[in-house]
Amino acid sequence: MSNLILNRFGRKVWRWFGLLVATMLLVIVSRTPAVAATAKHYTELTFPPLSEIQIPEYTRYQLDNGIVVYLMEDHELPLVSGTAMIRTGDRLEPADQVGLANITGEVLRTGGTTEHSPDELNQLLEQRAASVETGIDTSVGSASFNALSEDVDMVFDLFAEVIKKPAFAEDKLELAKKQQAGQIARRNDDPKDIASREFTKLIYGDQSPYARTIEYKTLANISRDDVVEFYEKYFHPERMILGIVGDFDSDKMRSRIQEKFGNWNPPSPPPEITVPSASQAKEEGLFVVDQDQLTQSYVYLGHIGGEFDNPDYPALDVMNQILNGFGGRLFNEVRSRQGLAYSVYGFWSPRHDYPGMFVAGGQTRSEATVSFIQAIRSEIEKIRTTPVTPEELESAKDQVLNSFVFNFQDPSQTLSRLMRYEYYGYPEDFLFQYQQKVKETTIEDVQRVAQKYLQPNQLVTLVVGNTDAIQPPLTSLSNNVTSLDITIPEQSS
Repeated sequence: MSNLILNRFGRKVWRWFGLLVATMLLVIVSRTPAVAATAKHYTELTFPPLSEIQIPEYTRYQLDNGIVVYLMEDHELPLVSGTAMIRTGDRLEPADQVGLANITGEVLRTGGTTEHSPDELNQLLEQRAASVETGIDTSVGSASFNALSEDVDMVFDLFAEVIKKPAFAEDKLELAKKQQAGQIARRNDDPKDIASREFTKLIYGDQSPYARTIEYKTLANISRDDVVEFYEKYFHPERMILGIVGDFDSDKMRSRIQEKFGNWNPPSPPPEITVPSASQAKEEGLFVVDQDQLTQSYVYLGHIGGEFDNPDYPALDVMNQILNGFGGRLFNEVRSRQGLAYSVYGFWSPRHDYPGMFVAGGQTRSEATVSFIQAIRSEIEKIRTTPVTPEELESAKDQVLNSFVFNFQDPSQTLSRLMRYEYYGYPEDFLFQYQQKVKETTIEDVQRVAQKYLQPNQLVTLVVGNTDAIQPPLTSLSNNVTSLDITIPEQSS
């Protein structure tokens, strides 16, 4: 960070920090008793009831060109941030150009605009300790900015410029492709990454838009024209949701948004978007990636899952908590009692508009691999067939509800949720529906959803480890153990 940024931003931050510390010290001194109270055992501690989630006041409206806007003022600090969500995603890119969306999302920002070169854009933002970032992931494109409130007009102008007038500089495109090629070359360096990637392929299929990987061949198929075409196809105002939170005046911000985005009308209409479907590719099976340098195994078990809007999701989330985490069944049984794991987990992981996965697994020493897999399978079967205890249920519900509140600690988190629900077509009160259904979850609900959604006969098992060190061998679990080839295809000359 340059001295200019430190001088401009650092002095203000330290001034705020100094005032905050002084205030806190006064409060602490005024409230500190003369004699410290005797420490209590944790079982004697009492806590006030969980506070209700409060949605800060906000404004939602729509521009004539279709852009949906959320404005949420927060004057606690002189900062403003904004995010735009654009209906696109790498699941929409052609199968022979995997990586196109990711590169488009990156070069949208790094490639500069038709009015400012990449270096000029970087310098303008750096001088103001501000940022503008862009990206495209599986199901959404995004652009965001952060600025001091006194600089928000200029930074917002640059933000709008990046979205509407990207230049996609050729040299930045080539740099992005080289960086992607470097990631391809290193993708087998981390066994945890191998396990996650290959397990996702087993569940969805290696050609599924939810599992396919960037290869040298698909990277070579991407040109600047392809990037521009992808941008022009999906970046349209009627596909954009804009949210701004922070220290600003809503009337002035509305005028700024109208000025910078109100006249944005791309020449061609956007195509209809069909969300790619997802189904389970391998119905069951035991698969292995042999890594003879490893002294431990990375294990994944699971099958395809569901979506957040499933009415049973709140009960499934309570089930997750009973299985997972510190004090959960897997931790207590597999890690603590049997001593089989360094880490262990098992959870139903939904997605907003396509099926997620149920995933269980963890890391264990090589010679304990078979026992580890058997122990996890046993706990999955147990939660399906044996009712959970009232203590487990209440503890899980408390933990789920308590942790959920932390998703709304500040206005920016709340605004992000509201935008996400609209983006995926969820009702505005989805979070309150979820909370209420968690509170209503019963022992019978947990067992019902466990029986309905956890399918032991569809479990796919993947082990990344040293097969020679796995004793007893994986064949003691199944006569049919499939070895996966993760060799990286070479670059064409």
